[in-house]
Amino acid sequence: MGRFRRRMYEEFSQEYSNDERFNAAYRKVKRIKGFYSHLKVYIIVNIIIIASNLNGDFFGHEVRESGLFSWHTYSTAFFWGIGLLAHALSVFGKDIFFSDDWEKRKIQEYMNKDAANNKWE
Repeated sequence: MGRFRRRMYEEFSQEYSNDERFNAAYRKVKRIKGFYSHLKVYIIVNIIIIASNLNGDFFGHEVRESGLFSWHTYSTAFFWGIGLLAHALSVFGKDIFFSDDWEKRKIQEYMNKDAANNKWE
């Protein structure tokens, strides 16, 4: 953590020292920001790799005719994409598939269904 960020965090944490919700929200925002930084680097680096494979003259190599259809052109993006997906799931994991109120809605749905089935008993 940089000096400015640490100072900013310390100021906020002193102001909200008893508020655990603030600390949890701060950590969550920091993780989301880290993911978007990772995504930005992924996009930039893979654009450079694909462009260099498509046009070898850009980096002083000869032009490759099969650059667009070569596995080597996309292998870095593919494997790094798997890592990026794992990072996304670690940051947004349960929010992607199950929202905060999903469990409550499902319980209510099953209770309503059970009440409808037992209505005439």
